[in-house]
This record gives sequence, structure tokens and C-alpha cells, in this order.
Amino acid sequence: MPAYYNPIETMDRDSLDTLIDERVRYTVRYANEHSPFYHHWFRKNGINPDEIRLHEDLLNLPVISGKIIREHQPPVSQDFRFLSTDWANVFTIQETSGTSGTPKSFFLTWEDWRRYAEKYARSFVSQGFGAEDRVVVCASYGMNVGANTMTLAARRLKMTIIPFGRCDFAPRVITGYRPTAIVGSVFKLIRLAHRLKSEGIDPKETSLGRLVAGGESFADESRAYLAEMWDCPVYNTYGSTEGTMCGECTALAGLHVPEDLVHLDIYDPQMREFLPDGRTGRAVLTTLLPEGAEAGMLLLNYDTEDTTSVISQSRCACGRTHMRIVNPQREAETVRLFGATVNRVDIEAGVFQPENMQYLNGEYEAFVYDGESGSVVIRISMECMDPESADKRLIEDRFTERFLWNNRALAGYVADRAVLILFNFVKPGELELHRIKGRAKRLVDRRAG
Repeated sequence: MPAYYNPIETMDRDSLDTLIDERVRYTVRYANEHSPFYHHWFRKNGINPDEIRLHEDLLNLPVISGKIIREHQPPVSQDFRFLSTDWANVFTIQETSGTSGTPKSFFLTWEDWRRYAEKYARSFVSQGFGAEDRVVVCASYGMNVGANTMTLAARRLKMTIIPFGRCDFAPRVITGYRPTAIVGSVFKLIRLAHRLKSEGIDPKETSLGRLVAGGESFADESRAYLAEMWDCPVYNTYGSTEGTMCGECTALAGLHVPEDLVHLDIYDPQMREFLPDGRTGRAVLTTLLPEGAEAGMLLLNYDTEDTTSVISQSRCACGRTHMRIVNPQREAETVRLFGATVNRVDIEAGVFQPENMQYLNGEYEAFVYDGESGSVVIRISMECMDPESADKRLIEDRFTERFLWNNRALAGYVADRAVLILFNFVKPGELELHRIKGRAKRLVDRRAG
């Protein structure tokens, strides 16, 4: 089994930066010549594409949002202005989920698919996968790109894919096909473990040697709980239809960004300036095309609406030199309370405290409401295996300790009762999110403003 899928993953920083700059110049030139949107965008903003020579020059360009993409496609526009090739070259049309409005349309050539597969192949190899692996994929094979990209990547590594898409397959899949890994979200994999236990199968005694969690951000505590349930490592991946696709290696020291194929900068949350390494902000990506390549659609300075920070650009313990980032969190799952930011992952960390998990099954949801006299109420609902016997005071104390450790700026507001944390304990299956079709939000802001 190779240590690296592509030697470019270990290229020294100076050489990698030189390659990135070469691809920035070609990509900007390609965008100007082939993308109606960017051709107009450069001129509208007084930008000379020939003057964008280095990746640092991207910092001087405006940031593109998902809203801008939607404004330049039907039904708002008559044409797909971000389309950057002839229709004859488009292999597939993909869409985002549309959870925040009309789905964004993306056009992929076969070359695009090959580059997407390259990114996931690198992640698989960095996580120890090889030809001997049989992998159950519990991700959608629909308009999103994730499952198909993983399948194409697996073909390159001669892996066997079991393409269920959903995580509600029969136990015979585990006992009969003896998969070595499953790809799915943290909660899908937790539910699967509970279901196997209820049917007399110990997840720790199965053939599984590793899990790959993706599709949503998660807390370190929920990952640790999942790893303990299955008695195997859990690796993180972060991907999108836009083409990010970052993967965590066996060193578990952050997600590697495939810097030769996608450039990542960090913008401050107020979208005023770019930030140095170590500071948390919005992930802004730029497609990078190799010299002579084509793309069905590309993005320059695209705001992913996810927050992260750069851990390091130095060589990882695994030997890779491509930068590592913190597990991104979705801006749509963030609320602001008295100037402090609270993400769904902060709630999740409090739920999954080890002492709590003897009573809880991991399912939770949180709602933020207006309280009296300007106060704010956070109501946390958690599913208990048996609400009657659960030590509710212990759960509340452990949750509050961890939540305020992550959000120390709120401690004074909690002490003054300007922020009230209320708890609700229910039986399995009774949370509101179970009645919602599609991906349900676990942190919902229901304040009037």
C-alpha cells in the first residue's frame, strides 16, 4: 500500500507555492476567456487579470457568495453565467442541497470528475485504505457529488464499494460482506451501532477497521464516542460540490487541503479582511486548474459559508506538506448571543460528555428563544434510553461545564441569568428533528429578530 497517492502531496513548500502561483495565473486567464460571469466581473471591478500573478493577489479580489451564483442562473438569469465550457463538454450537472435557497447549479466535465476523484483518492490513501478494503458508502448518490466522487476514487485504488447510499441497511451486509470500513455522518454511524446492538451484534466484534465521517461538522467528543462504540479509528473528511474535498490523515492532526487543486484563504467573519494562520474565519476557496486543463465551472474567492482556521503549513507527521485546517463548522449552524458565537458543535460537545453517555443515545436538538427583559433562552433537548432512571442533574452539570468552557464569554451572562439554559429529556425518537424531511438543523434560532 503506497504511503501517498501522489508525490505532489510531499512537495516542499517553496516548490508547492511556485506551482500554486502558476495555476493561479492559468486559472484566472481561463476564467477571463471562458466564463461569462468572470469576464464581466473583472471589468466591472476594474481588475486586470494579467496582474493576478501570485496567490497573494487573490486577496485583492472581491469575494463571491452563493447568492451571487444564484443570481446568475435561472430563474433569475436567462443563462448559466458561471458555465465555463461548451455544453458539449459538460458530463454531468450537479446541484447543492438548496437548504439555504434555490440549489446552486454546477457543471462538471469528465476532467473535473477526475480531479475530484484525485482529491478523495489522496484522502483514502492518507487514512490507510488500499485494494483489500471493502467500503460501505452511506452518502447520497443523487445531485451532490460526494458518493460518486468516492466511488471513482475507490476505483483508482482497486477498493470494493458497497453503494447503499443510506445507513439503514440490513445487518446481513455487515455479517455477509464483511466490510472493512463505512463512510457516513457521525449520527448515521452512531444509529447504526445502536441498531446492531439491538439485534445482537456487537459493533466492536465486526470486520470494521476504520470509519470515515463526513457530511457535517462534529465535536471531538462525539467522534471519541463513535470510535469507542466501534473500537476503531474515525477519520474526518470535508467536501462540497464546490470542490473542497479535504481529508484527515492517520496523524489526526487536521484536514489536509489539496493545495495544488484548490486554494484556501481565511476571511474574517465580518468579511472585512483576510486572516493569518491560526485565526478563525470563513473559508474562501479558489479552483486551481493545471496548465491546459478545462473546467465546466470554476470559482475564484468563493465564500463557503463555513468557518475554520489554518493549523499549519509545515510538514505533517505523515510526511505531507499540504496545509492542515481545523474541522470546518457551518455558519448556518451558528447563533450569536451577546457578541459571542455559539455553533452546533458547542452544543454537541456538552451532550457527548463521557459521563452523560451512560444515559443518552446521542440524539439532541437545541432552540434559542427570546426570554423576558432582553434575556435569551437556550433549550437543549436530549434523548435518553430511559428518561425515568437518567441522572438528569449530572447530565445538566456536565453539559453546562463543557458548554461554558467552550464559550467563556457567556459565563457571566449565564450567572446573571441573561442567558438561561433549559433542559428537556425525552425518549428515543421523540425529538422534533425526527419529523422533519431532509437534513434537520440541530441548532435553531427562533428569536423574533
